[in-house]
Amino acid sequence: MSTYPTTAEQIDQCNETGRTPVVFIHGLWLLPSSWDRWAALFEEAGYTALTPGWPDDPETVEEANANPEVFADKTIGQVADHYADVIGKLEHKPAVIGHSFGGLLTQIVAGRGLSAVSVAIDPAPFRGVLPLPISALKSASPVLGNPANRHRAVPLTYDQFRFGFANAVSEDEAKELYEAFAVPASGAPLFQAASANLNPWTEAKVDSKNPDRGPLLIISGKKDKPSLGRSPTPPTRSRSETRA
Repeated sequence: MSTYPTTAEQIDQCNETGRTPVVFIHGLWLLPSSWDRWAALFEEAGYTALTPGWPDDPETVEEANANPEVFADKTIGQVADHYADVIGKLEHKPAVIGHSFGGLLTQIVAGRGLSAVSVAIDPAPFRGVLPLPISALKSASPVLGNPANRHRAVPLTYDQFRFGFANAVSEDEAKELYEAFAVPASGAPLFQAASANLNPWTEAKVDSKNPDRGPLLIISGKKDKPSLGRSPTPPTRSRSETRA
């Protein structure tokens, strides 16, 4: 039986401690467990870390790979509303940290005025971001190559994971990361992000002018291949930009 705390348990624990909460938001092809080491680091620094999953996230990688259909049809708007609900149950406004599509969700949450401060790591693009490099299309091609994937959960092969997530680490480490963390992902967010600039009603949009959104740090992976939003290059290899 797993001892991984539920989101409700994490919320209760956070409110009981009275410490500043830090909410971590994962991206596509990952689960909350991908944040475990970061969560431990922040706990040691005196914060209360919360790692809520997307709606219906399985608890383990093994369960996720055995039941991929649970990821299907999760949209950006649904997931953003889910995190807004989680944050709304906290007694103190949190810092929010997200990676990849989690970085996009972090900016959406910030735009709703729900975070005290935010960090978006290699975030997926939102409406108004125009550049779309060839490597980004290649990274997303396992999903975007088939329109039917809009309503499916799509896994990555090792080679696809290596190209998109682990190109800046050794082959051995890339294989370890793939085995430890890779799970199927909803195809819907990728289609939403890819068409965001063509759709005025897209869910892939951010209110960047809300005066209550707090400071935002954006970190982009210097050695990563550009993508529609993921690839966890170690922070020491990154360049960062801050904006109010």
